[in-house]
Amino acid sequence: MIAYYETESDHPPANLLVDLAKALNVTTDELLGVKPVKQKAAKTDNRLQRRFQQIEKLPAKERRQLVQVIDTFLKAAQVAT
Repeated sequence: MIAYYETESDHPPANLLVDLAKALNVTTDELLGVKPVKQKAAKTDNRLQRRFQQIEKLPAKERRQLVQVIDTFLKAAQVAT
């Protein structure tokens, strides 16, 4: 439906504005251009940050081993892309 309004009409019907804004995760004012669209801050994974803090407290040998495991996963992900 959004594609239809993007190609067939300059303006979507007023009764769809709220639903479109929700689907696009913006306010209706942002959708209509009344206010600029706010750039959302990157969502941080607090659980991941807590894990890294715990890892930092481990002995050096165990930290190196974990870094090697992480590096292995990161390299595999690079190959897959």
